[in-house]
This record gives sequence, C-alpha cells and structure tokens, in this order.
Amino acid sequence: MAELHGVLKRRDRPVARAVVVFASAGVVALLAVALAANVASRNAGTDFAIHDARRDAAVLARTAIEPTLTDSLLQSQPAAVAAMDREVRRRVLDADLVRVKLWRSDGRVVYSDEPRLIGTIYTLASDELDAFRTGAAAADVSDLARPENRFERRFVKLLEVYQPVHTPDGSSLLFEAYYRYDAVIADGRNVWQHFAPIMLGALVGLEALQIPLAWSMARRLHSGERRRQRLLRRAIDASEAERRRIASDLHDGVVQDLASVSYSLAAIDGAVAGTDREVLRDAAAGTRRSIRALRSLLVEIYPPSLRDAGLEAALSDLAAPLATHGVEARLELGEDLGLPPEVEALLYRSAQEALRNVVAHARARTVHVSVSRADHTAVLDVVDDGVGFDPAAVADRPVEGHVGLRVLADLVAEAGGHLDVTSRPGGGARVHLEVPTR
Repeated sequence: MAELHGVLKRRDRPVARAVVVFASAGVVALLAVALAANVASRNAGTDFAIHDARRDAAVLARTAIEPTLTDSLLQSQPAAVAAMDREVRRRVLDADLVRVKLWRSDGRVVYSDEPRLIGTIYTLASDELDAFRTGAAAADVSDLARPENRFERRFVKLLEVYQPVHTPDGSSLLFEAYYRYDAVIADGRNVWQHFAPIMLGALVGLEALQIPLAWSMARRLHSGERRRQRLLRRAIDASEAERRRIASDLHDGVVQDLASVSYSLAAIDGAVAGTDREVLRDAAAGTRRSIRALRSLLVEIYPPSLRDAGLEAALSDLAAPLATHGVEARLELGEDLGLPPEVEALLYRSAQEALRNVVAHARARTVHVSVSRADHTAVLDVVDDGVGFDPAAVADRPVEGHVGLRVLADLVAEAGGHLDVTSRPGGGARVHLEVPTR
C-alpha cells in the first residue's frame, strides 16, 4: 500500500563511506604485510650478511692465508709465525674482522693475532670438527664464555667463520675469523633498507590502484541498490492496487449478494413452519457467518480503517476475529502516538503477521498487543501464552512456518529498525519491533 513507500525509504549508503572502509581495510592489510615483510627482510638481510662474511673469509683464506702458510707453522716456529702475523695485519684485520686464529685438528692454536693464544690447546667444538671433516666453511655466533675466547669478551658479541686451509704438504688447518656481530647486522640492515622502499612502494601503488576500482564498484552497487528499491516500490504499488481492487470487488459483489440473501431469508422466516423453518434459520446463520468471514478477509487484504480511522481501529479490526479461534486478544496503545503513516503501516503489517502465526501455530489462550513510542522510536510487542517453539529449529526448517516473519524482518530493516522474535517450547512467544519514527 502507499503508506509502505516511506518504509522503503532509507538513506543511500554513501559511496565515499564504502570506499573509506575498503581503503581502511587495505591500509590495515598493507601494514600487516609490510610488518611481515619487514621481519622477513631483516632476517633475509642478516642471512645474506652472514653468507657474505663466509664468502669474505673464504677469499681471505685463498688470497692471504694459504699463500703465506708453511709447514713450519704447524710447529708455531717464530719465523713462520712472524710472516703470518705481518700478512694478517696487513691484509686481513680491519675494523670489522677483529681476531684471527689458525687451529690444528688436535685443538692446538698455531697462530693468532693475539700472541698469548699461540701454542695453547683447547677442545674443539663440534662445528669446528665438522669443518675439518667436511672441508666446508661454517659460521656461528661466538661463545665468549669458552676459555679460548677469553680475549674477545670485550667485543661483547662476535660472529665466527670457519674456513679449512692447507699447508704446502697438504696438512689441514682451520682458519677462524671473528667479525663484529653489529657490523654484520648493519650490513643486513643496509640490504633491507635498499629493498624496503621498493617493496613498500609496490604495496602503496597497489593500494592506490585499487581505490579507483573500489570507487567504481561501490557506485555500481549503490546504483543497483537504488534500482532494486525502485522496483520494490513499483511492486508494492501494484500489490496495493490489486489488493484494493480485490477488496472492492468482494465488498461490492459477493458480500453485498450474501447480505441480500441474508435479508431475504430473514424476511420469509415467518412464512415457513416446521422443519423447513429450522433449515431456513440454519441457512441464514451460515450466510451471516460467511459475511463475517469475508469482512475479516477484507480487513486483512486491505484495511481501510488504517487510513480512515487510525492504527487503533485497524488493530482492533485485526484482533476481533481471534475470538472465533478461542484466543482472547488484548490491545494496548499509548496516548498521542503521533506516528507517521508509513510507520503505522509497518506496525499494522507486523501485528498482522504475528497474529496470523498465533492462530496458525501457537494454540494460545491469550495474546497481548501493545504499541508505544519512546523518543523517536515506535515499539510494537505481540506476546502470546501459546506452546512456543525453538527459534533455532524453525530457522533450520523455514518451510514449516514463520517465513512471513523473516520476510517482515527484511522490510523492517529497510525502514532502519529491527525485529526480534523470542520463544521457547512451552513458554509462549514474543514479537518485538522497534522502528525509527523519522
């Protein structure tokens, strides 16, 4: 009906708001990806720097250490030690590489730039023994608590790189280079800092490209929503017109014809006697019942009293037929409700659907219908004392009833309100509706 047009009116969701929500979600995702990439890039940068330190140690071993090695260094002879020391200090040690050691496989230090270590013997760690056995370079954080590292403790944290080397006669030694760990981390940070702008720039660019697409999609969705609302309004217009036509045809045709039959039967009541008179009276009573049933149906199809006499009269007409089903209906309306026509129409349709379910499913003795207004909200409650139901079970079996309430909930949502149905088996049911009045 025409009053329902206002129910369907709601503020169009701004396209800008949808785009802002999309962009905000994109920013959150971007930050999460950037954070994860930051951690991964830092780790990758550190791994790359450690790999670079191993490679640097391998180059030093080939270009500076092995060419200076002599067989006499295995016995730490002074001349061999002095020659190695000159080469190490000239080509190996720098601000980042702070200690050098050459080990025999039995744990003896044959050379170190720290002369107090030369000739001492320590137990080799498993990774040092593995380097001897495999001939592959390895790297690890120094354990400065070990006695052979006591002279390096002032550096706080070092990275050890092991590289096997060989004397001219083929004997194996282990070249151990100690790098400042903070220098290695700085190298890793430099790698990450070169990579991070590219990564972040790509993410920001992707986000910037998505915003116009999101804007276009939001506009299309918004336009589709408006078209849907227009079609729904047209459908309601057509439904209203058809209801009015059917109600008019029934009232002016079948109802009037039955009324004439009722009057005719009443007029000849005195002219008939005996059994025929009882049959005549039964026919007249049946005709009157049919007229009442048709008038109740007309109220449901198109309630003229809602527009002409107001919500209270329309609800009274709606509740009146419940008595024939053994249900006592109590109606309570607040004073001076002053509700807009479209809100009255929605409350009427909601009460109609709730009462229809009471008759069809509740097996109730009483039902209470109340309408009130709180500030700018109209409130409808329909409470019955029937058998109740399990809302979850009904939701799982929509074909078994209460479908109208679910459809009605969509209509209420269109008006900016909400519809709640609460019940439990054996505890009756309550339909609660709130809808804004402006």
